[in-house]
Amino acid sequence: MKNVAGRTVLITGAAMGMGRLFAERAVAEKAKAVVLLDVNAEALAQTAAELATGDTQVIAEAVDVRKLPAIRAAARRVRAAVGPVDVVLNNAGVVRGNHYFWETDPVKDTKFTIDINTLAPMYVARVFLPEMIESGHECRLVNIASAAGLTANPRMATYAGSKWAVVGWSDSVRLELEQAGHHHVKVTTVCPYYVKTGMFDGARSAPLLPLLEPDEVVDATWEAMLHGQPLLVMPKTVLLSETVKGVLPIGIRDFVADKVLGIYHTMDDFTGRKKK
Repeated sequence: MKNVAGRTVLITGAAMGMGRLFAERAVAEKAKAVVLLDVNAEALAQTAAELATGDTQVIAEAVDVRKLPAIRAAARRVRAAVGPVDVVLNNAGVVRGNHYFWETDPVKDTKFTIDINTLAPMYVARVFLPEMIESGHECRLVNIASAAGLTANPRMATYAGSKWAVVGWSDSVRLELEQAGHHHVKVTTVCPYYVKTGMFDGARSAPLLPLLEPDEVVDATWEAMLHGQPLLVMPKTVLLSETVKGVLPIGIRDFVADKVLGIYHTMDDFTGRKKK
């Protein structure tokens, strides 16, 4: 896929942050339509209004992606307005951190995180994948996971668990599509380190693990999506942890990550995005 010109692109968590940047990229490439899904109706309406200045049709759907019936209802409206979706960017996500797991609320923290980070992308993909498969032309499914989906880290146990699930699910769907012969639908799993969108306010960088700028993550994700790249890890030094898992004993690995590199303390001062 060279670009998204003439295609319909759907983005979750689209009202702000990387979601909005993805939408801007789609409009700049002259997508036929950009479908914005977000639970924040006010911010969503503002974003949609600011993007709807050219030939690209911008559709705003205030949807709680935790709720499958709401996604299905939105999908029906989208199909009626612009037809099938060609590109799905599962971008919506939340972060709960700076507490040990036993100190967190099972509903407000654990269930909330799993519902949005893990189940929501599965719901969205389940609703839109059949039409992407049936289309017969190039389609893309992008799932924003996290480096925390590859490497365990204290004070973010549920978040890490939610993203580990996304990594396993996303890459399994990629293999299923290949096995079933649907080679025109490509899946990209994206695993960035902490991104400076406000969601990770207070989180620390670590040696070889700088905080990432949203636009660089969006640019790299977009290129990976167009090329149908199966996995994008940012920065590539995150892969070092995967390598040492099979080389160093757990005790030594933990010592290096904790005492030498300080990775296990990157969430100690985490605050997250301030509520307005």
